[in-house]
Amino acid sequence: MLLRGIISSPLPSLRLRLKPKPETRNVVVSSQTPTNTKPYPLSISDEALESRGFVLRRSADGLNLDDLNGVFVAVGFPKRDPEKIRVALENTESLLWVEYLRTRRPVAFARATGDGVFNAIIWDVVVDPSFQGVGLGKAVMERMISELLEKGIVNIALYSEPRVLGFYRPLGFVADPDGIRGMVFSRKNKKNKNK
Repeated sequence: MLLRGIISSPLPSLRLRLKPKPETRNVVVSSQTPTNTKPYPLSISDEALESRGFVLRRSADGLNLDDLNGVFVAVGFPKRDPEKIRVALENTESLLWVEYLRTRRPVAFARATGDGVFNAIIWDVVVDPSFQGVGLGKAVMERMISELLEKGIVNIALYSEPRVLGFYRPLGFVADPDGIRGMVFSRKNKKNKNK
């Protein structure tokens, strides 16, 4: 499902609670904003996050990939090869993660890839289940959207499981705008008709 929308006003506080997933399905979501918009509003400042013991990081410097992989697994993603994570991060246009100062570990993460001009896709939006509901996912997404908009990127998409679409809608994302549907390549349904 493709989500797209115009991002405008400050957002209400959100509480995201992930439950064990019965089945995995991907939904494509998108946000499209005119280039002459005001800065994207932030619901919490970097200083306020730091006063709570969290620091926002905008590069992979200091990011322990095994700890990040632990967050991926904790939210239900499959365990990933750390070398492949490293390569993915090298090919990432924008990256944000939240470090919990007490443990020096990542507790929230998101990244975006794209052409750097027109289009971006946000990937791997995760918050450690122990830290969900305190606004870290929202803080990461607001800053990711803001960074992409500042670059002039107006078509922002992401993949989401249907159970967390409610988290993205208040951020400006909508499903199937103008009847647009996303598609992904799948080997599962591909049949060799030449046999």
